[in-house]
Amino acid sequence: MESNSGKEIYENPLHMPELNSSSLRSTASFHSVQSRLSVSSSVKEVTFNDLGLKRVRQGSKGGESEGFSSSYKEINDEEARIIYINDPQKTNEGFQYVGNYVRTAKYTILTFIPRNLFEQFHRVAYIYFLAIAILNQIPQLAVFGRGASIMPLAFVLLVTAIKDAFEDYRRHRSDKIENNRLAWVLVNDRFQQIKWKYIRVGQIIKVSANDTLPCDMVLLSTSDPAGVVYVQTTNLDGESNLKTRYAKQETQMKSPEKEKISGLIKCEKPNRNIYGFQANMEIDGKRISLGPSNIILRGCELKNTDWFLGIAVYCGKETKAMLNNSGAPSKRSRLETRMNQEIIFLSVFLVALCTVVSVCNGVWWGIHRNELVLMQFFRRQDYSMPSVRNYNYYGWGLEVFFVFLMAVIVFQIMIPISLYISMELVRVGQAFYMIRDKHMFDEVSNSRFQCRALNINEDLGQIKYIFSDKTGTLTENKMEFQCASIGGRDYSNAEESNEDSQLRYAARVGSKPLLRPKMRVKVDPELFNICRYKHTSEGWHAYDFFIALAACNTIVPLTTETSDPAVKLIDYQGESPDEQALVYAAAAYGFMLVERTSGHLVIDIQGERLRFDVLGLHEFDSDRKRMSVVLGYPDKTVKVFVKGADTSMFSIMDKSWDMKMLDMTAEHVNMYSSKGLRTLVVAMRDLNSSEFEQWRSAYESASTALIGRANVLRQVASSIEHNLRILGGSGIEDKLQQGVPEAIECLRTAGIKVWVLTGDKQETAISIGYSSKLLTSSMRQIVINKKSKESCRKSLQEALLRLKDSDGLPGPPENQVDQTALIIDGTSLVYILDTELEEELFQLASMCTVVLCCRVAPLQKSAIVALIKRRTDDMTLAIGDGANDVSMIQMADVGIGISGQEGRQAVMASDFAMGQFRFLVPLLLVHGHWNYQRMGYMILYNIYRNAVFVLIMFWYVLFTGFTLTTAITDWSSLLYSVVYTSFPTIFVGILDKDLNRKTLMKQPQLYGAGQREENYNRKLFWLTIVDTLWQSLAAFFIPMVAYWERTIDISSLGDLWTIATAIIVNIDLAMDVQRWHWLIHAAIWGSIVATFICVMAIDALPFLPGYWAFFHVSGTAMFWICLLIVTIAALIPRFVVKVFGHLLNPSDIQIAREAEKFGYRRELPSAQVEMIEEVALYQRIR
Repeated sequence: MESNSGKEIYENPLHMPELNSSSLRSTASFHSVQSRLSVSSSVKEVTFNDLGLKRVRQGSKGGESEGFSSSYKEINDEEARIIYINDPQKTNEGFQYVGNYVRTAKYTILTFIPRNLFEQFHRVAYIYFLAIAILNQIPQLAVFGRGASIMPLAFVLLVTAIKDAFEDYRRHRSDKIENNRLAWVLVNDRFQQIKWKYIRVGQIIKVSANDTLPCDMVLLSTSDPAGVVYVQTTNLDGESNLKTRYAKQETQMKSPEKEKISGLIKCEKPNRNIYGFQANMEIDGKRISLGPSNIILRGCELKNTDWFLGIAVYCGKETKAMLNNSGAPSKRSRLETRMNQEIIFLSVFLVALCTVVSVCNGVWWGIHRNELVLMQFFRRQDYSMPSVRNYNYYGWGLEVFFVFLMAVIVFQIMIPISLYISMELVRVGQAFYMIRDKHMFDEVSNSRFQCRALNINEDLGQIKYIFSDKTGTLTENKMEFQCASIGGRDYSNAEESNEDSQLRYAARVGSKPLLRPKMRVKVDPELFNICRYKHTSEGWHAYDFFIALAACNTIVPLTTETSDPAVKLIDYQGESPDEQALVYAAAAYGFMLVERTSGHLVIDIQGERLRFDVLGLHEFDSDRKRMSVVLGYPDKTVKVFVKGADTSMFSIMDKSWDMKMLDMTAEHVNMYSSKGLRTLVVAMRDLNSSEFEQWRSAYESASTALIGRANVLRQVASSIEHNLRILGGSGIEDKLQQGVPEAIECLRTAGIKVWVLTGDKQETAISIGYSSKLLTSSMRQIVINKKSKESCRKSLQEALLRLKDSDGLPGPPENQVDQTALIIDGTSLVYILDTELEEELFQLASMCTVVLCCRVAPLQKSAIVALIKRRTDDMTLAIGDGANDVSMIQMADVGIGISGQEGRQAVMASDFAMGQFRFLVPLLLVHGHWNYQRMGYMILYNIYRNAVFVLIMFWYVLFTGFTLTTAITDWSSLLYSVVYTSFPTIFVGILDKDLNRKTLMKQPQLYGAGQREENYNRKLFWLTIVDTLWQSLAAFFIPMVAYWERTIDISSLGDLWTIATAIIVNIDLAMDVQRWHWLIHAAIWGSIVATFICVMAIDALPFLPGYWAFFHVSGTAMFWICLLIVTIAALIPRFVVKVFGHLLNPSDIQIAREAEKFGYRRELPSAQVEMIEEVALYQRIR
């Protein structure tokens, strides 16, 4: 959750407990939610009979925005879901709703093979190899053995199918366990245990403490007399804080075992909105409105409540949990996208080779057309029968076409099918080491790094922009109350207190255990003393201020035992850390919230317990940016307390009351913001009888409205949220996470632009920017904070002119731009985004190294990321911890979720997850660099090794009359990509390191290699092709020349080419290994040995062509001499180019590797070390 003040606390309605307007009791007395905190006789109660007033039900998300429109539409008969209470037969006969059986598995025994094959053949390369295999089955085109041609594709499909089958088996097993769980269901007027999968819509279900809900249920009654239940939604949205739900008063006292319950529920159709629900219940002749606080969803757990009864309204796949059971959108890595372009080039190259062969073959046929009748191997006519007929000859045109298709079959491995499997295996290995990296282990949450998307590991090495949330991402999201402005006076001396001198309030009632707040809060001694004497002017201001903090929230107080039986701790449960901090602060100053029910709350005020009736609650919404509560006091007065963001509060104050106090409070709030504190403004007003009656009537009407309920409730709230009397303001500190300033500085040094997108006010965001080293004192600031489109246009144009003029100043250009920060607020972005001003904003932002966006909404965060993605090819990364960061995380190329205080929505929507922002440094600079370097090299190497093999076969075709006769056996062609050369590249892709961790962390500039695509680009691709061409020429023609006038069978020469190629490509790989690991040694040298063994085994089988060929040829010295000469001749040019390239034009990576290898930093003078760094910087700039 990201904002400031009231907005910070309530901006995201998804984080608020659902307190429904119609869920509160309308009777005059209420019972305690917690029997352990029962109210003693010291609690003063009040009724409103004398005033003629009636207790009013609490608002159901009164201020909630209408973003979830499905929950606020009128429910008509066509769109409604009709449910007959306790009559599942009638319910399901008329509408045939789905049962409660769930299936997350993808396949069944019958559908596995067709569906899995269909999914696998979404890869175009697989379709290509399938077409090749089919062509090879045609007799006229058969080049390889029919079985051998199918083996590569079959192997890949089989491996993937086994993996998919195992994963689906686990899903089937999980589904079976889930469907066979037991629940207590009302059958024939008594509760019986039945399996979850047999539950039907309309049945009444009993759920006990700590049980998990089997389906989505509307509450009927609970064990608590007030109709309150507490649920934990960890399985649904990842949040561990308890949430409150309520049964309707009309059904709370009903017992289905003692009396027949019948009625009708008309609700909205199944949808994915887990935070919205709209329905009506008709029971006992009454029509009752139902809202989000009256429904509990499948997967929630019942806590702190003995039991509740509910009606099943959504079952099985129609439950909200199942409708939301989908992962984050699939992303494809930038490297793989570029690789697909190279595959197209290879395809064109393959077609060119095949065209050359077929054209040359056609020319050959034309030259020898008169000799084909009796020519050996090309005999066109068959004379074995009395009548002469054509023999395997289909005419010149078809023969040329057949040759083209046969060439495609022979040269098929030009497109490396094994590369896809290799990439998946390498990514799994890389993820293994990232997960086990102790430098990314969060000891606070005891959590490891998570890889949730394996297909974009290498993108971590190319990030150019980081978009970060602030609260909970840069900061801890653990709020501490620091200071307050009350009655126009600043009380900010609490920071001077130390741990030993902290004052700590405790409450006791009679002989019951002493109650202490669970969390310590530093207090201002002067303010603490003032709170004890409410009869003074300052005391009355403080009294009302802390009543507001204790009451105007949705916090639930729970007691916990301690080692001392005479002391108990009060733990304030709430979804907002801000609210918790405020309630703990109120308790520390002697205003301890000890009990809350749906209709009243009890506050211990300086040892005296007072009971306040909650007459209404208007929760926060993004339009009002505030919340309010209407309280009935023990002295029979009614007051409304309001708190919210300063931008929304000062405009609704009573200006005639005390302008000096108002001005002083505003000044103090701005001062708190400049210190980086999160601010909140508190105010109140008294309601007389007529005002209350008018509000109550409108409130009840709005709470049961079927059309536009949110808008109507918002208008009702505004009717009492005016002419307020200022009480004060508060300042809450959200401390930076450990290592954030150092991490941001390191990332900026690496050439990564860090943008912070926050809902905080501008002063708070700027202060956090300085403390996190995002902003520096020497940095020029461009602030755009306008309220119209024209003023935004003018500001953008002026800023662009100023920056362009600065380009002419002396000094390096990058120093001019790197010292500029853009600060812009959400109001300005409203006029800029999705308009023609976007381009000017992009130009300005791209010239700044830091961009700080304040007061931005979640969708604006996503729009800003989209702005950069649309206009640049740079890689983007978004990181956040709350539900309001999900759209930004999913929009970016790489999304990272922080396991923080705001639940796990961001984690569940992310590609990677971790515990601290500072882990970004090792993730990007170390693992990102390694992953990109390894994967880029692996792709080029796979292209190279297959192209060498294809070109050797191509050269051979030129010497065999373009007949596509192959010297290399079918099985060697098959094993070349599977056994001879595949394993080394996989192990190198997982284990090789061009630089060690220490060097990469000390020199963040080295990360620029990935941003500049130094390890995989078009230039390297064509250099690889040129090198491949030379190596294929050397590997083919040296043996050809050596044996030109010698007697040798073609199978022996084919074995020589096969072994020579395997040796060349493996040694070529060995030349590029930077960090040798025993597995890399085993893979490279083992692959060469495996090549010899496989060739010998193939030639030892008498039923295969080339029987015993290897054993004949390997017995001669010429064979071994050729292998040696071929290897040296093929690799010398590459070696020479590599050596001279390192000497004459070294990259910064190579310079750092030399410094690392020879210990320059330990042995060389500092001047020489600086020279090395300058050379590296020069290379980077160039």
